[in-house]
Amino acid sequence: MKINTYKKIAHQVIDLEIQALKKLRKSINRSFDQAVNAIVKCQSKIIFCGVGKSYLIASKIAATLSSVGCPSFSISANDCSHGNLGSISKKDLLILISNSGETQELKPVIKYANRNRITLIGIVSKKNSLLYRASDIKLNIPEVKEAGLGIVPTSSTSEQLAIGDCLAVAALNKKRFKKHNFKEFHPSGSLGTKLKTVEDLMLSGSKIPFINENSNMKKALKLITEKKLGFLIAIDKKKYTTGIITDGQIRRESEKNNSLVQLQVKKLMTKNPISVDKDMLAAKSLGIMSEKKITSLCVHKKNRPKKTIGVLHIHNILDENIS
Repeated sequence: MKINTYKKIAHQVIDLEIQALKKLRKSINRSFDQAVNAIVKCQSKIIFCGVGKSYLIASKIAATLSSVGCPSFSISANDCSHGNLGSISKKDLLILISNSGETQELKPVIKYANRNRITLIGIVSKKNSLLYRASDIKLNIPEVKEAGLGIVPTSSTSEQLAIGDCLAVAALNKKRFKKHNFKEFHPSGSLGTKLKTVEDLMLSGSKIPFINENSNMKKALKLITEKKLGFLIAIDKKKYTTGIITDGQIRRESEKNNSLVQLQVKKLMTKNPISVDKDMLAAKSLGIMSEKKITSLCVHKKNRPKKTIGVLHIHNILDENIS
C-alpha cells in the first residue's frame, strides 16, 4: 500500500471522528447539567465503570476528574462480578460507560446500583438499552460510524472521551477550581514546574536579609557577608521596605569613598525596589527580572508592596528549571 494511501486513511478516520464530535456537541442537553451537579455534590466516591475500550476511557475520565478535585476511580465491570461490587457504597455516584448499553458484564452492576438506590449516570448511545432505561441521569451520545471496518471502536470512544472532558471542565468551573488548586494535585513533572508560584520558591522569615535603613555600611557589610545572598532589604522603623542594596553597589561606592563604613544604608540603597505578589507564577517573575536586568525581587502579599514577606533570587528560579 502506498504511503499517500495511508495519509488518506488517516484523513478519513479524523473526518469521521470530527463528525462524531459535531453530533455530540448538538446532543448536549439538560441531562449534562444534571450530571455535572451530581458530580460536584457527591460527598463520597465517583466510580466509573465499563468493559473493554469503555473501561479504558472510564479510567482516563476518572483520572481527569480526580485532578480537578473530584475524587474518582475506575473499576472493570468484569471484576465487579468477582467481588468488586463491594467497593460501591450507597453514597457513591456510579457512572457506567457503554456504547450499546447491553453489555452482559454491565448487567449485574446495573442491577446492584438500582437495588441499592445508588445514583447511576449512564453514558450510552442506544436509547432502547438496559443501561439507558436504568440510569437516573441519561447522557445519550449519538450513534456514529466507526472507522476501520465500521466496527472498530474509534468514533464512539472519541465521543466518550470528549464527554468525559466536558464533565471534568464543567465540574472544575462549578467548583471554582483555580490554577493554584490544580497545582496541589500536580506537585511534580512539567505541569508542577509551570505552576510553581513565587511563594513556593521565595526565602522567608529569618532568611530575609533585612537591615534598618539608618544602619551604617559597616553593619551592612557584615550582614551581607553572613546572609550570602548578595543583597540586603532596607526597612524603616515601621518595618516597611524602603530600598535594596547590593554588594555590587557597595563595591563600586568603596572605590570612590574612603569613609564608606560610616555611610548610612539609605544614602546608597536603590529606593522603592520592585516587589511581586506571592501568588505570581515563578516563570512570570523570571520575566520581570530579565526585563529589568535584576537578580532579585521583594515579595509581598495582596496589596501591600511595602511589607516584604519574602525575597526571590534568580537562582531560586533557575534551580527549579523554570524558564
